[in-house]
Amino acid sequence: MMNIEEFRDYCLSLPGVSEGTPFEKFSKGKFTILVFYVEGHMFCYFNIDDFKAVTIKCDPNEMVELKERYQAIGEPYNGDKRYWMSVELNGDVGDDELRALVRKSYQLVKSRRKTR
Repeated sequence: MMNIEEFRDYCLSLPGVSEGTPFEKFSKGKFTILVFYVEGHMFCYFNIDDFKAVTIKCDPNEMVELKERYQAIGEPYNGDKRYWMSVELNGDVGDDELRALVRKSYQLVKSRRKTR
């Protein structure tokens, strides 16, 4: 299982990715959500203080199949259920599959930016 540094490094290795903590004022110091962006739009985020799951953007057409295939994929933390999913890190989604899901999320967000 990837640790927080490995996961962060992977996300930042994708071209044009930046990171930030835009929700600190809402959490009042109780937790810190690290968000990864491509072209200024979120594609992945997680709680730095409790690295047990990541929330990833997903094509709605693939969401049902992924939820049926993996027990570790479920409802997102504070995201639209139609476009976001949560992936538990100690579940049945391996590191390679997690990287693939993150890359798909990145590509989904990046491709939508180009069509607008």
